[in-house]
Amino acid sequence: MKYAVDVNGERFEVTLGPDGLRVGDEVLHCHLADVEGTPVHLVTIGRAVHRVVARRGGTRGAYTLWIDGHRFEAEALDERTRTIRDLTASAARESGPKPLLAPMPGLIVRVHVQPGDRVEAGQGLVVMEAMKMENELRALSAGTVLTVRASAGMAVEKGSILVELGA
Repeated sequence: MKYAVDVNGERFEVTLGPDGLRVGDEVLHCHLADVEGTPVHLVTIGRAVHRVVARRGGTRGAYTLWIDGHRFEAEALDERTRTIRDLTASAARESGPKPLLAPMPGLIVRVHVQPGDRVEAGQGLVVMEAMKMENELRALSAGTVLTVRASAGMAVEKGSILVELGA
């Protein structure tokens, strides 16, 4: 199983497999043992033994680790969860109005806005017919209409910019 492990801001690719623990290109033979009745774990890597205390963080996969007296902030997520979290974080970082794009090929039926109009997130901007169904396309974010590239009766391809928004 593959994991993306961030330790103090540095990312490592870790794979658990039958040959041991692989970190990058290096294969390590490891063993984990709990010290009964304590929060201490003993981690053996090769011939070295390390004393580890782990405390769960506030989010999935987040931990504060004290290894041999040194503190580390770590997050260990499986490959799928890490990809989803990275995509979500990059989408959250993007700010400002986003253009309205045609989600599929179709025919523009109505346009509800014109340049200069102020729109709110979720407001209907364009009605498009695709596969014999009318779909109201809504603004993803608030903004001011800069350009309307769509008009009633116009055929559009998937990904065509229909309405451009500005701050």
